[in-house]
Amino acid sequence: MSRLVDCVKMGEKLEGLDFLPFPGELGQKVYDNVSKEAWKQWLSQQTILINEYRLSSLDPKARTFLLEEMQKFLFDDQDIDMPEEFKSI
Repeated sequence: MSRLVDCVKMGEKLEGLDFLPFPGELGQKVYDNVSKEAWKQWLSQQTILINEYRLSSLDPKARTFLLEEMQKFLFDDQDIDMPEEFKSI
């Protein structure tokens, strides 16, 4: 049986992640409160950000930026800093 979570992003009880997406307190928070569907949506947004801003996973500033954007996207229900080409008209 799959694990269900009250997804903060989707606003309903959905299937949770199978494992912590990364270590630490924030990883645990994501595991406990984010559904697979919301995580999948975040990964799509993250890919756009990485490609359009040409971010490197080796750059500490890029990692910090992505963590901040992830928290906004998943927990704060804020718009994330999408590149101009992806903002709706």
